[in-house]
Amino acid sequence: MCRSIKTLRTEPEYSDDDIRAAALQYVRKLSGYRQPSAKNAEVFNKAVEDIAAATHAMLHELAPANHVHSH
Repeated sequence: MCRSIKTLRTEPEYSDDDIRAAALQYVRKLSGYRQPSAKNAEVFNKAVEDIAAATHAMLHELAPANHVHSH
């Protein structure tokens, strides 16, 4: 893995790109793929998008961490 997933909720600012990068790292870690084969690319990419969407929703529904964020 090229980097660890960082905690976004406590960051002064985070973006949709930060959320997607975390989702990508998560899917890479669980799948064991850095880059999936063509046969697995669709399900890999769908998982990244689904996890990014769920993460975005979760971060917006959690109680504030006393920081402002951008989206």
